[in-house]
Amino acid sequence: MPFAEIDQQSLHYIDRGSGFPVLLGHSYLWDSGIWAPQIEALSQRYRVIAPDLWGHGRSGRLPAGTDGLPGLARQALALLDTLGIERFAVIGHSVGGMWGAELALLAPDRVASLVLMNTSLLPEPAASRAQYAALMNQIEAIGALPAPMLDIIVPLYFRAGLDPASPLPAGLRQSLAAVPAERLRESVIPLGRIIFDRPDGRERLRGLDPERTLLVCGAQDQPRPPAETEEMAGIIGCRFVAVPDAGHVSGLENPDFVNRTLIAELEKQLADD
Repeated sequence: MPFAEIDQQSLHYIDRGSGFPVLLGHSYLWDSGIWAPQIEALSQRYRVIAPDLWGHGRSGRLPAGTDGLPGLARQALALLDTLGIERFAVIGHSVGGMWGAELALLAPDRVASLVLMNTSLLPEPAASRAQYAALMNQIEAIGALPAPMLDIIVPLYFRAGLDPASPLPAGLRQSLAAVPAERLRESVIPLGRIIFDRPDGRERLRGLDPERTLLVCGAQDQPRPPAETEEMAGIIGCRFVAVPDAGHVSGLENPDFVNRTLIAELEKQLADD
């Protein structure tokens, strides 16, 4: 498994396939494995690079001094520089979309295509921000994710009515219950605060290229409802696709639809690259 030294920490990433490079940014509380169906499909045509977020998967702790979402974008760009990649596409899910948008603003001439999935650069609504802040304070204090908290957190990722004992939610629950206290306190909680205390990004959205940007959202996404995605698409002036039968982890819940959407978008955007 490859690693890169970024800001004095070890960043783990998957590097599979060949062709035009496609960078995948995953969701908070998951790791690059969330992209398994997309890596399988996209790597048949492209070089797919999928890093683990700091404190997630096999990556090291959040580097000291990381400057919010722009800092995460700069670190992703540093990975691509380390790999000698000049031009690339970005597909970002949830927090991966938050820093993915910042990456497109940081290096617009290098980003050939931008897909933002189940994400928001709008400010976190006050009610959910307060709920998440209280959860993070409790997790930080006890250094664990006990069952009552998992009962709240895990269902947020999935469409309504999904059996909690089915493989996706059961697997997420098991992985979160095993996160060590040190990792929670050093990386997971600080990243959560970066995500949920993010500033209003409406003006930032206006800087994205509408012709190069696609927004995607699960039709039943709870934490990032489709109305947010529609509002962002209106601000950017870009296209918006709703994924049927899917909640927040739309690429896992309806992988065939998402794979077709992503391949069609990349083929369209990269025809001249």
